[in-house]
Amino acid sequence: MLRYRRELTVNWGDSDPFGLVYFPRMMSWFNDTEHELFARLGYPVNKMVDEDRTAFVMGEIHFRFVGPAAYGDQVISTIELKEVTNSTLRWHCEAEIAHTGALITTGLATRIYAGIQADGNLKSKRIPDDIRTLLEQDSAYPPEPST
Repeated sequence: MLRYRRELTVNWGDSDPFGLVYFPRMMSWFNDTEHELFARLGYPVNKMVDEDRTAFVMGEIHFRFVGPAAYGDQVISTIELKEVTNSTLRWHCEAEIAHTGALITTGLATRIYAGIQADGNLKSKRIPDDIRTLLEQDSAYPPEPST
């Protein structure tokens, strides 16, 4: 299934002095990784919200802190699509220290595709076929290095 990786730098305030990454920052790393993927696929989040009046909203999350990351560390954030249903995406998420591969956090995130109603409420809807086709491809972004 589809896999996307991006490198990021641990910002001041992402973790405490002992390298314990704050839970909301872990979620932000993966959220930003997913948003970058959608932009690369031609469906930037602002286009979905502003033009299509849709969004992939968080339905359920399960993250676990595994190891430290300190201010200035380079991190590889990876999301891998594990399941696509009528209206949901289920991502496996990992973050690791770039130069050692030491795992920082791992988890699962379920996104629900929803239409934004006139009153601002959300209603789940079927993921469009064009988005589904892009998401169900068996590829990695950026491509995995050849061995």
